[in-house]
Amino acid sequence: MRTLGLDLGTKTIGVAVSDGLGLTAQALTTVRRTNLKADLAALAGLAREHEASRIVLGLPLNMDGSEGPRAEASRKFADTLSQTLELPVEFWDERLSTVAAERTLLEADLTRAKRKQVIDQMAAQFILQGWLDAHRLATDTHADDYDPES
Repeated sequence: MRTLGLDLGTKTIGVAVSDGLGLTAQALTTVRRTNLKADLAALAGLAREHEASRIVLGLPLNMDGSEGPRAEASRKFADTLSQTLELPVEFWDERLSTVAAERTLLEADLTRAKRKQVIDQMAAQFILQGWLDAHRLATDTHADDYDPES
């Protein structure tokens, strides 16, 4: 099963998807937000199409780590999303994900127009990849504790 990564904005939702092994994240698409019902329907379709078993949603924390109004809105959206799609939603600190995505796109020498088209899905990719890496490291650490003799 795969994991969807989301970068929730007020106008768009960047979407990324993991590979089947949960090793890498790929930018997928950008959903233009219209209303909650349509947004949820679009995400439900993507979750079904990619056989997602969970969703990782970027949590917009302040630079000091505290939560502000945007984080509260993301938590509210996550609750609705989880209930609607009947999938678990986990959070991942999204601080600087858009900055990292912008830097990557600038290094790729993309035009401003092209960067604008893909920035949200690239930010979702950075969010999801961070979550995948952290969970793989946690699993690898537990695997080191495995003793077949016991």
